[in-house]
Amino acid sequence: MQRGLPVLAALIFAGSAAIFAQSQSQQQESQKPAAQAAAAPTAPVFVIPAEYDKKPNPVKATPESLAEGKKMYGYDCAMCHGAAGDGKGDLAADMKLTLKDYRDAASLKDLSDGDIFYIIDKGKGQMTGEEGRQKPDEIWNMINFVRSLAKKSPPAKTN
Repeated sequence: MQRGLPVLAALIFAGSAAIFAQSQSQQQESQKPAAQAAAAPTAPVFVIPAEYDKKPNPVKATPESLAEGKKMYGYDCAMCHGAAGDGKGDLAADMKLTLKDYRDAASLKDLSDGDIFYIIDKGKGQMTGEEGRQKPDEIWNMINFVRSLAKKSPPAKTN
């Protein structure tokens, strides 16, 4: 029995040390997400190059341009931005995104046509760009169409 006592004490000590170490490890792991969140880098700021701000739309907003822009918008944009431009497309709803209502002229008032061209061409946030898929004139037609949405149907007023 004398020999068993030191062995028993050693086992109890080793078990206690293991439990303590596991407890400390779990405590540190539970603190990591908070520390990582605090140290997580912020999302990069989206910047449109200055040369796009002054870039004019070379395509006149003719009925043909608007029709072509509406067709391309229907293929590539409506799924998120909504067929009417209200920002409530099926994909946006599924992704829980809040998008601008293009029927409201104020939604695009701070963006030049060149700025919008850059966003469509290069993408922004979760929106992929059309670069290489669409010709520049097709993008300009879409800009003409999107700008026309505010002129056609003002958003419904909510009380």
